Amino acid sequence: MSSSMEQLYQQLILDHAKNPHGKGLADGSAAESHQVNPTCGDEVTLRVHLGEQGGLEKVSWEGQGCSISQASISVMSELVTGVPVSEAEELGTTFRELMHARGAGLDEASEDRLGDATAFTGVARYPARIKCALLGWMALHDALVQSGAATTKEDA
Repeated sequence: MSSSMEQLYQQLILDHAKNPHGKGLADGSAAESHQVNPTCGDEVTLRVHLGEQGGLEKVSWEGQGCSISQASISVMSELVTGVPVSEAEELGTTFRELMHARGAGLDEASEDRLGDATAFTGVARYPARIKCALLGWMALHDALVQSGAATTKEDA
């Protein structure tokens, strides 16, 4: 990855950490999940809000932690708002694949689907930070399972 691309990605992460999307728990959720990363103390409480057609109307959350965890939750909330639950689950699976690629990235189609979430490609080179980036995605999946909208348990 070029250094200018890495700088762009770092800036995107910092921007999302400073101005997080979806932050602030909203009422009327279908389910809630609280996740903690004991390694560095990141935590999130995330609520899923399902639409009448079974789509993911929005996610709302409250949390604290490093810029990586906060930015990842922010980017995730943007990505999954207004999509069918199955698509949100597929995005979660693709993001986990990105984190397990150890910085190598994914194929172009997968990265296109992830949009701004590809900014976390470099994070995958640092095993201790992968859990930070995955925290919100784990909360999303757990909340979707609790709501009954998703049925399978994902491996983090």
